Amino acid sequence: MNILVCDDDKEIVEAIEIYLKNDGYCVFKAHDGVQALSALSQNDIHLIIMDIMMPNMDGMKTTNEIRKTRNIPIMMLSAKSEDMDKIMGLNMGADDYLTKPFNPLELLARVKSLLRRYVSLGSYTPKTGVYKSGELIVDDESKKVFTDGECVKLTPLEYKILCFLTQNAGKVYSIEQIYENVWNETAYNPENTVAVHIRRIREKIEINPKEPKYLKVVWGIGYKVEKY
Repeated sequence: MNILVCDDDKEIVEAIEIYLKNDGYCVFKAHDGVQALSALSQNDIHLIIMDIMMPNMDGMKTTNEIRKTRNIPIMMLSAKSEDMDKIMGLNMGADDYLTKPFNPLELLARVKSLLRRYVSLGSYTPKTGVYKSGELIVDDESKKVFTDGECVKLTPLEYKILCFLTQNAGKVYSIEQIYENVWNETAYNPENTVAVHIRRIREKIEINPKEPKYLKVVWGIGYKVEKY
């Protein structure tokens, strides 16, 4: 998923970029509110991390402008810890507030929480080439998979299987159909091959692989990704 980081301190932006990219997110950068609005108009952004004190247009004014047309999550950053700054930011439309200096792990946890709510509440509208089932998102343009706002690393074959089934969420496909659509060749005894890949996918995307929420077996028929 795409995150816009906006802060006039370039070192902070670069540090946040490293944390987010290591967790699988795509990062766009801006250093004032004007640049942030420009980046937002040109890219498909799913969350904004934005400093309050910036030149040209500060975080408060920028948030106010964004809220006129967009409902994406906004996390505000500030070196100040006074309650009034937090209250003003939240009143302007921010969803969360983090005081500098911050713990990178806390930042990532808050990012995942905001994205999870954004997806689960139905505010997120997938673009073309993005397939969604509940909080499972398969972005076929970036070839990335997210569950609960967290990036999941799959092998190329695992990705192809999950993308195929998520693109056709709710439909049941036999093992032979899955094999022929993913491997692009005639299936000869593909049961073990497909079953092994399905098991590995479940281990990566499901909270409890033995009681899957997304990738389910339909006994005697095949597999499907549940449609939510």
